Formats: sequence, C-alpha cells, structure tokens
Amino acid sequence: MEEAKHFIGGEWAASSGGDPIPVVDPSDGQPFTTLARGTAADIDAAVQSARRAFDGAWGAASAAERGRVLHRLSLLVGACHEELAQLEARDTGKPLKQARGDAAALARYFEFYAGAADKLHGETLPYQNGYTVFTIREPHGVTGHIVPWNYPMQIFGRSVGAALAAGNACVVKPAEDACLSVLRVAELAAEAGVPAGALNVVTGYGHEAGAALARHPGIDHISFTGSPETGKLVTQMAAENHVPVTLELGGKSPQIVFADADLDAALPTLVSAIVQNAGQTCSAGSRVLIEGSIYEPLLERLAAAFNALRVGPAQADLDCGPLISAKQQRRVWDFISDAQHDGIAMAAHGEVIAQAPEAGFYQAPTLLRDVPPTHRLAREEVFGPVLAALPFNDEAEAVALANSTPYGLVAGIWTRDGARQLRIARRVRSGQVFINNYGAGGGVELPFGGVKHSGHGREKGFEALYGFTVLKTIAIRHG
Repeated sequence: MEEAKHFIGGEWAASSGGDPIPVVDPSDGQPFTTLARGTAADIDAAVQSARRAFDGAWGAASAAERGRVLHRLSLLVGACHEELAQLEARDTGKPLKQARGDAAALARYFEFYAGAADKLHGETLPYQNGYTVFTIREPHGVTGHIVPWNYPMQIFGRSVGAALAAGNACVVKPAEDACLSVLRVAELAAEAGVPAGALNVVTGYGHEAGAALARHPGIDHISFTGSPETGKLVTQMAAENHVPVTLELGGKSPQIVFADADLDAALPTLVSAIVQNAGQTCSAGSRVLIEGSIYEPLLERLAAAFNALRVGPAQADLDCGPLISAKQQRRVWDFISDAQHDGIAMAAHGEVIAQAPEAGFYQAPTLLRDVPPTHRLAREEVFGPVLAALPFNDEAEAVALANSTPYGLVAGIWTRDGARQLRIARRVRSGQVFINNYGAGGGVELPFGGVKHSGHGREKGFEALYGFTVLKTIAIRHG
C-alpha cells in the first residue's frame, strides 16, 4: 500500500519519522492504505511554509484575487464531485448519498467565501472634531485547523474557506481516522492557484501532530472541532502563546415537539437528524422532548420509522452506514448497555442487513423511551444513532429539559403557535434554533457555534470571516 504523504509548500512531502498509520474502511474493518505519521518537525515545516506564503504571494494578493482563486477551487471541487464522494464514503463509512451531499457542500463553501472575500468591510466611526477614525479587518496570519473525522470535507470547507478568503495562510491537521478527501482537496487548491504554502496539510495523531500544531509559536489562530475534553487541551496549549481559539465541541441537541405540531412534517426530520452519518454529528437531534398528550402516539410513529431503518456498507447507500471505528462502536454499545442495565426501555431499533461484513463497525439506530432527565443518555453526547425520548407537561418544563445539559449547540422547536415559537426560541440556550425544521439543509450562510460546553466563536456565514480577522482602529488627527 502506497503511503499518502503530507502536503506542504504545494508539494507532497514524506514524514520526518514514525511508522505509517493504517487507514481502515469502517464498512469492513480492513485497512486499505496508509497515512504519513506527522511529527512536530513536519508541523514546523508546514508553519514555516505558511508564514512564507503569508509574507509573500498570498499576503500580497488582493481580496478580489483571493476570491477568484476560491471560485476556481469551487469549480474544481464540483468537477471532482464523485471522486471526492467516493473517497469520503470509503474513509468514513457514510452512505454515498450523504458523501455526495458533503462534496456539494464543500463546493458551496468555497463558492460562498469566494464571493465574500472582497466584501469584508471596516467602518468609519464618528469622533471628535479634527479626527477621522476608521476600522479595517486584517488576517491573523497563519491559522491552524484541527478537523475531525465525521465531516472532513464540510468542516475543512467552512474553516479553511473562510480563513483563506480573509487572507490567512493555513496549516490543517485532519483526524487520523479520515484524511483522504482533505488531502485531495489540498491538491485541487494548488491546481486552482492557491500559492505554495498558503494551504498545508499534515496528517497524524492528535497527541503528536495535533498537539504540536496547537502549541506552535508560529500559529496566530486555531480553529478546532471535536470533543470538549480535547478542546480544553487545545485551548490550554494555545494559551501558552496567547493564541485565540474557535471551538465547536458538540452537543446534546433537543427537538421539542408540542401537541399542536405538524407531526407529518416533523417525523422524517426527527429521524434523519439522529440517523444522518450514523448519529456522528455534533448537531445531531439526539433528544426528542414530547408534550405529554402526544407522547405515546408520536413514540408509536417514531418506533415504526426506526424499525424500518436499514444499515449497511457505504456502497449499499442505505439509511445508515457504519460507525467510524471499533472504538466508537464500543462507546455506543456502552451507552446502550447502561440503558439496559438501568431499565430504560428500547422502543425500537433498525436492522443491520445480512450482507454487511461482520468486521464492519455497525450499530442499528436505536430509540429509547422514558429516559430520566438525569441519566447520562439524556445529558451526554453518544455520537451514535441513539435517540432519547423524554415527555414534558408544559412550556416551562420543556425549556428546563432543553437547557438541562452542559451543551448548547442546536435546538429544534415544533409548534404552530407563533408566540410560543418566539418564547421558546428566546429562552433556549443554544447557538442555533430551528422552528418547524432542523438544520435548514446545512445552511453555509448561517453562523454556527455553541454556548456552554458546545464551545465559543462562530463558523459559517460572514461571522466566520470576522473570526478569522483582527479589527484594527486607525485614528487620524488632521485639525
């Protein structure tokens, strides 16, 4: 098997040391290629390459020129749509239709930020007579991007796309579980005209390459998506150099269903929001809070939908693919085992098809009912296709349940009552709130991020551009 190298300075670069990392197909549990095991020396080479690009060709490029480069990259991603989807599906195990959606979203991120690059404006500020005061936005310089394994293409696009549009040079460390699509996009970026060094990708383990990136003194800003525990470590490392960090750390997102909701509209979304990507989504709707008077009827409909779900290899393109790894499979099993031990009833579960390889990392989507609000299944992120159902009696209890976890990333509200929609939306502590929908189809334009243990800072939309820039105030005294 050929080793996939790092991408540094516009070229493929071998690792400075360490045995290659095997890449395992989650659908069958078998390795099919290897990755370079990045070291601190590799990270240092990438950071130095990025600094040269920022001080040179990329830093000198106008905003309009950066936009044209990103537009070309968007077109190249679109042209390689199927190739990227196939890579992503094999690397992560997600069904092909979901991987194709991720490739389309990646192209859209670059398209959006291409158009936004020359529209990042400052302001003129009223001040004392004799002064003209204005602000400008400048790039941080060299930005570090630690990308997780669940949506490599999408999170690469929303993070790196915004950083490049703002004029930064980037060093990316994708998760060792899923790197292949990111490496291919780096190659396409060079083809699109991103100067050598403006985009670098170093693969490797988080405790080695990731830690070296987080604490490197040449990094000016870090974007991290992952677990709260790792996010805390990244923040501590970055603090050694007083480097700002944008954190997106996951959630335990509630979908609140009132008795007056359109259940025909809500049902498929309630299911897809937890089943997509085998539940390995930070914003997964992993809790469904149901008003008491419709609790049993809605549970019955949810159970029928879950029982009909089918799980299999990525290429089978079913409702759900495998989990990313044996480690993640054990984690999900532990949650379900705890539920069984504590007497929590399983209302329904999907089916892993007979043709699924035994060594694959499969988990049937599972619906659990009457989950106690204090149980770990109602408070902790499972990161698997497990939906916890809880009843509530009134608005106050619904809000209390929605806010009862350490997280606050996304919430869904299902009701026809317009006043209630706004009351609940204002009272739920969450970075995004969706009313009679969930996720808005991805919403590249919509600022995304959380509160509490879900992190801080925002990605996507124009807010991401603000996060990847520094505001400078200039005051001119002219009399």
